[in-house]
Amino acid sequence: MLRAVIRVAHRMNDDAINKQRKVVTLRDVSAAAGLGMSTVSRVLRNHGSFSQATRARVMKAVEELGYVPNRIAGSLASSGSNLVGIVIPSLHNIVFPDLLSGAAVALTPLGLQTVISVTDYDVAQEQKVIESIMAWRPAAFLVAGLEHSERTRALLKNSGVRVAELLDTDGEGIDIVVGFSQREAGMACARHLVERGYRRIGYVGPHFSFDPRARKRFDGFSSILAEAGMAPIETELIDGISSTEVGRGALERLLARNPGLDAVYFSNDDFAVGGLFHCYAEGISVPSQLAIMGYNGLDIGRFAPQPLTTLRTPRAEIGEIGARLVMESRGPQVVNLPFELLEGETT
Repeated sequence: MLRAVIRVAHRMNDDAINKQRKVVTLRDVSAAAGLGMSTVSRVLRNHGSFSQATRARVMKAVEELGYVPNRIAGSLASSGSNLVGIVIPSLHNIVFPDLLSGAAVALTPLGLQTVISVTDYDVAQEQKVIESIMAWRPAAFLVAGLEHSERTRALLKNSGVRVAELLDTDGEGIDIVVGFSQREAGMACARHLVERGYRRIGYVGPHFSFDPRARKRFDGFSSILAEAGMAPIETELIDGISSTEVGRGALERLLARNPGLDAVYFSNDDFAVGGLFHCYAEGISVPSQLAIMGYNGLDIGRFAPQPLTTLRTPRAEIGEIGARLVMESRGPQVVNLPFELLEGETT
């Protein structure tokens, strides 16, 4: 008798587990909505023509059944995809999360999902992740910058999907380019310091092989100093990620070698705020003894004890516009957006 009860209990448990394990399929949604499977598929992929009433019937069935589309199978089985590949060099600097937030504003209402990869400024790694994402047959790509390996450039150019290169307009784009001139941004920073009367200027930033956009800004910055007849800029080049800690140490080393500097231009606000901390710790008066200038216009600089003089870049706007354009049917284009000099209390 006990064995019979146990066998019945096991059967009951198995039945419950089987019910829990039952996967809701596209066929189930089709039956619940009273529509053909091809129509349901078009609605879920947001591809092709269908009425709002049809969409409402499908989404009601999806919600009631708890259906989760198999995105991998869908992307492999169809030339259409709801995936957008986004390739960025870093998440340590708020610049790139801002870029992603802007892209999400455009992509989320369209029902598109993002596949995000981080390259650590490594062109070989960029090539690998783009090849991997391409296997999913994405609807489009958003990629930071214009500098890629020859293989990556050919892959993107011949992929048949729209590509938006973001943040930089100094160079030749593959398809859509959205950003601003990095060189002109550097020139604007230099003009500000020169016009304020600074003559012995230093620079803190990443090694130029690490970040090509920082190199372009530095070149633009240096060109203005040369026009003003000033000596070549003294530099402290950094390996590794951006942080206030790294910026503080970098300024300490730069001043140890060049104690006569009257201004320092930092490649980003994280570094610049670290430089401010060094000045406060060492009793260096800002800006009377040393001017500090940043780049990017981050909140960390705006809310420093002395608001940082910096240049605000339209990061979120770039992400949003780039994402909108790759989903439209317009031809290749370049969109130049304005940057803004924010004059704080540090210059």
